[in-house]
Amino acid sequence: MRSPSSPSDAVVIVGGGFGGLFTALALQRRQPNCPIVLIEPRDRFLFQPLLYELLSDELQGWEVAPRYDQLLNNGICWIQDSVVGVDLTSQSIELASGDRLGWSQLVLATGSKANDFGIPGVKEHSSSFRDLSDVSRLKQWLNNLHQQRGEAAGLIIVGAGPTGVELACKLTDLIDGAASVRLVEMGDEILPGSTAFNRERAQAALERKGVVVQLNTSVSEVKSSTAVLADGAVLPHAGLVWTAGSSPSIPPISPTPVLERGRLAVDDDLRLVGSANTFALGDLSARPGSPWPASAQVAMQQGDATAAAIETLRMEQEPQPFEFEDRGEMLSLGVGDATLTGMGLTLAGPLAFQLRRATYLTRLPGLSLGLRSAGAWLLNR
Repeated sequence: MRSPSSPSDAVVIVGGGFGGLFTALALQRRQPNCPIVLIEPRDRFLFQPLLYELLSDELQGWEVAPRYDQLLNNGICWIQDSVVGVDLTSQSIELASGDRLGWSQLVLATGSKANDFGIPGVKEHSSSFRDLSDVSRLKQWLNNLHQQRGEAAGLIIVGAGPTGVELACKLTDLIDGAASVRLVEMGDEILPGSTAFNRERAQAALERKGVVVQLNTSVSEVKSSTAVLADGAVLPHAGLVWTAGSSPSIPPISPTPVLERGRLAVDDDLRLVGSANTFALGDLSARPGSPWPASAQVAMQQGDATAAAIETLRMEQEPQPFEFEDRGEMLSLGVGDATLTGMGLTLAGPLAFQLRRATYLTRLPGLSLGLRSAGAWLLNR
């Protein structure tokens, strides 16, 4: 972490997730002399698609959550703080520490948070699956279940999107019969946004592993050891994971920005609607009429595109529109198993697992980290 200061011509990036970090690294490559400030309160970058492998100890912590001071070189100033206010008129931001920073271009990439939809007890009595503390919590639950093998209460996962389905498969393998895993979904199918092939393979994996899938089922309340369903039924649980949705983490912004579906509205080039020098990326933003998926793939591509757009702006030219290139979908289906579509492939099973892992390892930020991680993977094969 470095001192909280920035020159007036700096590019300030708020948020060190996929969108923010990839913007900083790409811009530093494009413009080595450009002053870049990254504001991120956490000390580690989290490669979220590989959290499942961290849960199962198939990968190590340094691979999935490298420290920012290992990823960033001297050309990027990292400030370990949070933004509590953005003033678009004066082009300044206020930090939680009380410091204020000016900027020439601003990138907002603060991501999303779990959305409990106002359902009682979700915050108090459930876990999400978004960070390292969640992984530690689930490992403790697994340890408890193995010690209490055979008890009636098992684990409940609410939400059958990619996170819920992948987690259900992984947890079932790790529990190894010590308890049940139940997947609860308010819709009428799992993985509604996935390809038919991936959905079918995931459904087959859930059935093979014995995961109880309850569709068209809503949770009305979560208690410490039970979940109350909308129809009044009560399900006991030894741990409940909430993956039913997320909402954007928008910092206070003045003047009030235009919103699109609850997110910051952006133009084709990812600049805020009505702003010439402010960008919004990833889960934080939406373009009217173009629903990009909320995925790491989108955020990484937007990071690269934003770096190119800022370089163009600093040359007093207009940036090109962002065009998302859908490179397919990869889903983990348990220990040593996956399914993927895209890149000209439709594949499931152990080979898909190896390809998924290798693909993600090559996308780890920082060449040396990717090479180290790939080398560790090859040695452990």
